[in-house]
Order: sequence, then C-alpha cells, then structure tokens
Amino acid sequence: MNQSTHPTVILGGGFTGLFTALHLCHQRYSRPVVLIDQNERFIFKPLLYEFLSGEMSTNQVWPRYEELFDCSGVAFIQDTVQTINLKQRQIDLASGLRYTYSNLVLALGSAINYFGIEGAKENAIPFRTGEDAMALGQHLHSCLQRASQTEDPQQRRTLLTVAVIGAGPAGVEIAATLADLLPRWYDKLGGNSQEIRVVILNRSKEILKGDVNCHLRATAQKTLQQRTVPVELLLEVSVSAIQPNLVEYKRYQHSDTLPAATIVWTAGNTTHPLIKNLSIPEEHRDQHDRVCVTPTLQLADFPEIFAGGDCVAEGDKPLPLTAQVAYQQGTAIARNLKAISEGKDPQPVQVNLRGTLLKLGLGESAANLGDHFEITGRLGHLIRRGTYLQLLPTPVHNLKISLEWLIDEIFHRYMKPNSSSRVLRWAGGALAVVVLTSSGLLIWRTTQPTQFNRVWRSTNLPTFINQLLPEQKKPQN
Repeated sequence: MNQSTHPTVILGGGFTGLFTALHLCHQRYSRPVVLIDQNERFIFKPLLYEFLSGEMSTNQVWPRYEELFDCSGVAFIQDTVQTINLKQRQIDLASGLRYTYSNLVLALGSAINYFGIEGAKENAIPFRTGEDAMALGQHLHSCLQRASQTEDPQQRRTLLTVAVIGAGPAGVEIAATLADLLPRWYDKLGGNSQEIRVVILNRSKEILKGDVNCHLRATAQKTLQQRTVPVELLLEVSVSAIQPNLVEYKRYQHSDTLPAATIVWTAGNTTHPLIKNLSIPEEHRDQHDRVCVTPTLQLADFPEIFAGGDCVAEGDKPLPLTAQVAYQQGTAIARNLKAISEGKDPQPVQVNLRGTLLKLGLGESAANLGDHFEITGRLGHLIRRGTYLQLLPTPVHNLKISLEWLIDEIFHRYMKPNSSSRVLRWAGGALAVVVLTSSGLLIWRTTQPTQFNRVWRSTNLPTFINQLLPEQKKPQN
C-alpha cells in the first residue's frame, strides 16, 4: 500500500500532540489523523492548581479528548504504546492494535524522575495529572479532618505538615497554593490554621535554579513568606528516603527527618521510556537521551517523523519545557505536515518566548513579560489567568468562563466608591477585558472555524472578522 494512504499518527495528547491534531483538523488536512494517548482526558497542566482549589471545573481543565474535536478527520484512541518500529513505520499498542503511519508525531512528554530515592514512588504524591490533583485533594481533606479531631499534638502536627520535594516552578506554585488554600479548608473545620506547615525541600541553595522562571526568584521568595501561612524553605537538602509520613534527608552532612502526612513530589522529570528505546544513533540525542530535531522539528534520520515538547532537544540552546513552547511547536508541526501533504517543503520553526508566568498563591501571580518588566500581585494573576484561558482547547465553553471571571475580578474586586486608584485599576482591567476577549475570539476563529461560525453566525461576527482578515482563507460555514 502507498504510504500516502496511511494515517498521520500522533503519539501523546499533551500540548504538542493535542494542538497538532486540532490545527490539522481545522486546516482541512487531507490525510486521516490518529491521536493515541493512554489517558481519556487532556490535562491543562498550568491550571492544575486551580483545579485542585476548585477555582476551575473538570470540564475546563481536564476535558475528554472525544469532546475536543469537532471534525471527522481526527480519531482518538485510548491505548498504551508498546513499541515504535521506525524502519517499518509501525506502532504496536497494548490492545493488540497496530498502526502503519505515513507521518508520525512524537509528543510523548516526559516521565517522573525519582532519582532512585527509596520509597519516593510509593510514598510521595506527584502533581502532573488530573488524577494526581484529585488524589492530593482527597488526601489533604482527610488529613485536615483527622487533625481537627485528634488530641495528640504530635500526631496533629504531622497531619498538618505538607512537605514539597523540589523548588522548581511546580514546587513553588503548589507550595504557595497550599499555603493559602489549606488554612481556608481547616478554618471551616474549626481548626487553628496557624498550625499548618508547608515546607519546601530543595537540593540547591536557590529556588528556581536553572529554570526559565529564575528571573522571578526574588519575587517568589518574598511572596512565599507572605502567604496565609509562610512557606518554609529547607535548602541544600539531599532527600535520602521517604517513608509513610516521614521524609529522611541530609543537610550539611547531618541526617534529619521531617514528619509530614502529605509529601508532594515535584523534584524532576526524565525522558519518556519509549523515546529512550527508539533506534536512533547516540549522536542524534542529547545528554538526557532526548531526540535531536532539525529546525523543521523533523528527525534527521527519519524525516517523516516530527517531534516536539518535552521529549526533544533543539539546537545548542534547548527551549524551556513549558506550555507555550509545546503549543507553538504543535502549531508549527501541523503547518509543516499540511505543507508536505500539498507537495511543499516544511519550513523552519521559530518559537517566540513571550515571558513567564508563576502562580504564587490564591489570587496572586508574577508575570515576567519578555524579560523586560515584571507584574505581580492581583494584576499578575489577571494576566496569568487570562493568558491561559485563551489557550484552553474548549473555546465555546471557556470564552463564557473567561468573561465571567474577568468581570468578577475587575468589577467586584476593584470598583470601590471614592477611590481614584481603584478607578484607575478598573480602567486598566477594562482594557484587559477588551484585549483578552478580542484575542480570544481570533484564536477561536483560527483554530476552530467551523465551530466558531456555527456559534456566532446569528451575530454576523464571522463576517465582520473575515472582513478584518481578508488575506486569510475564509472558513466554510
């Protein structure tokens, strides 16, 4: 059979994989697309903290893949990939299914790295998926309920202590969130919220070391101390073992322990096992075993294969493992696949880093915009949430959510009588509403034109936008 009759197969439904599929879907890609992921749902990781706190719902942050595609060109298969045969262009799944592909997109992400620490996998809770967030929330509620009824001060102290392993962005964000969230939950049970402890244990003497968010280090350290319960930092710590309710560590050559009923693991990632097992020469891998790609995001030895996200290394200066990078790579891969299907050459991919965003508690964030200036506090929160809401892959539902959230943030929180500073904040917030709403509509129109036209046809908004963008091919109604 001619290879062009085989589907384009996408392995992994994270940001790169999902948005590759979505863009192919709405570019009227001529070949069938098969997206394979072992999970039923896509997880929008940057908003996982809002899912844990209840600020956002399951459908917003953790939607089913089947609900995300509004065209017939993409098939979702929930299954586990067992082997990838690059020479035969075949994918074997745990169910026994086998797919032969014309093009392959590797978007498998990364795996958790426990660094061989005894008991870490068994006794620590990771924070990467919707299941992780639900498990952590249920566990924390149980700990708080038991603490509110125990008479033993030591047992209560253990139940009310959270140990976060790792001070990268995930560790800082979850610690800051819990330091605000847990006191609210515990107050409702009649407990003394000042008994709650949130402790970060980190191997380095600095938080956010080597991370794209390192510019926000000073702001993050200051803000961690300003939470409802200040976050404690144990730096230059080497965790040696994790037991149930206990972290064993060494600091300055001395062994010590931290009793904690909740231990959250955010210490690091490793290359996905399937990527490690690919038959690719060592010279086309980096020091972490990730695959090296060309400027067009293709594999040098297998140009029919594209790759993006956490499983690839690109050039001498690796891109940060962030949602904005993976999203842009997915968009670019779809564009190049479309070009190849039309007999055109794929084009080099340019990823633009637009700054960094860091959640620093309930209703507070820091936004480092293009490494030029920093916005913190509630305005940083507004920018962070608005930015991520625009990228949610369910725009029909989430445009409404975005507007409701922005209106609540601006009018309910900032509008106070006889306050010129509040009015100025409101004016800036109102401008943010206009910008975020308009850009959100344009993103929706570009990524899901059929759905956009169907929803807004009665308002003549599709016609108006098409007139503003005459150089683009107008989507069919």
